[in-house]
Amino acid sequence: MGACDPVFGPVTVRPGDARYAELSVGVNKRWEAAPDSIQLVGSTQQVVSAVQDAVRAGKRVSVRSGGHCYADFVSHRDVDVIIDASGMNEVAYDATRRAFSVQAGAQLGQIYEALYKGWGVTIPGGACLTVGIGGHAAGGGFGLLTRRFGLVADHIEAVEIVVVDRSRTVRRVIASRDPSDPNHDLWWATAGGGGGSFGVITRYWFRTAGSSGTDPALQLPRPPREVLVSLLNIPWNQLDLPAFGRLVHNFADWHVANGSVSSPFISLAGYLLMRQGPAGGVALFTQVDGTDPDAARLLADYAAALTRDTGISASFPSRRVPWLASTKLVGTSSPALLYDHTLRSAVKTAWMRRSFTDDQIAVIHRNMTRTDYANPNAAISLNGGAGRTNEVATEATAFAHRDSAFIALYENFWVDPREDGTHIGWLRDIYSQTFAATGGYPVPGDITDGCYINDPDSDIDDPAWNTSGVPWYTLYWKANYARLQQVKARWDPTDFFRHSQSTRLPARSTA
Repeated sequence: MGACDPVFGPVTVRPGDARYAELSVGVNKRWEAAPDSIQLVGSTQQVVSAVQDAVRAGKRVSVRSGGHCYADFVSHRDVDVIIDASGMNEVAYDATRRAFSVQAGAQLGQIYEALYKGWGVTIPGGACLTVGIGGHAAGGGFGLLTRRFGLVADHIEAVEIVVVDRSRTVRRVIASRDPSDPNHDLWWATAGGGGGSFGVITRYWFRTAGSSGTDPALQLPRPPREVLVSLLNIPWNQLDLPAFGRLVHNFADWHVANGSVSSPFISLAGYLLMRQGPAGGVALFTQVDGTDPDAARLLADYAAALTRDTGISASFPSRRVPWLASTKLVGTSSPALLYDHTLRSAVKTAWMRRSFTDDQIAVIHRNMTRTDYANPNAAISLNGGAGRTNEVATEATAFAHRDSAFIALYENFWVDPREDGTHIGWLRDIYSQTFAATGGYPVPGDITDGCYINDPDSDIDDPAWNTSGVPWYTLYWKANYARLQQVKARWDPTDFFRHSQSTRLPARSTA
């Protein structure tokens, strides 16, 4: 076998195969498909062949890297062929590009381990270690290092993508960050435009903008050698509405005040997780660069700021953990929500520029403590943001949310399909009531800044739930959507790659 020969695939799985039932659905069991086949691919050429076969046969395709999708983008009733790139998981250094080559099926945990063990570097991605990089980077990608180092998408140097032109010819294209690259617009779109709209992403090259030299260890961020981590759990019986409201305001106000990269707290990241029901409450997770000589003081000051005027007297317990071990610690902190692949789920999001209003906080508290509904896997997570993310211009990439302080993730997970209405109903209740003043959705404005494409919401384009009058694509991409449509017209003029919330062709470009 030659050095460039594929090490996996292609493998075709059809109905009747023992693997078919599992491979025709993703992590979210709410969405199911009945494709003619699942094509498991191991190289870019195999992707080209699979797409070309589908084009010739008039088959509709969808694309999967890790399988973590809250909506029906991959597993939907109209798909004929699922192209599964999970077998493409190589992580290597490309000296020619002075960048790290990462195939689209590589999972975040694999990437963190390979980059850190091999070169002492990382990308600032999310906590769930089984998420595939193909979709994660395409939609933005954020995690505990994002305040300090920006989004994953901000580190994309180039992308390899298989596209279909107007003559239905399938080809491989490389698009780079270089503004003089004739394919630069495709790079721009894949850095925040979401997956499944323009082609099949097969590989990224990651390198931090402005990095120089030939040393691989200087081409991506170096995470701290160790981190100081803290987890404080506060049950609902210790959080009446005034105390809860003050805690949420304190969290939000702190992130607004410390959103600049010049903040002494830029190496601190935290989230506030609310779990629904009598067994729930609020968990405060915090991570600080442990090599900072002031790490303990920074954590103490943050703890004091968050608990001010709440009546919460507990200190923030902490311990020092090596950075790579901390990614596994955080990544396994919520097994049901992150790793139980038997669950059904739904999610809604809101980019927040400043704190919720008192009325919104009352809505959240009421629904999180309801007695007629109880589910510990129903949650809202407030994830601190800003920092380096907001140093990038809104139009520099397709990712448009460059002036938010944090993001709110409304999530629900359950097992029984017969309970879909109950659990989706609770999620719709709490979310639509929170944003009732703006038509049930976080319309870009003084407080909110839209929604996150990497956590897609199947209600966002339904006028029964989104009564704001603001289109779903504006909530995801704001003014950047018009340029996304132009990229779509150039690179996927027949709309071959599409799903329920993919970029639409401009009206005049419909093939």
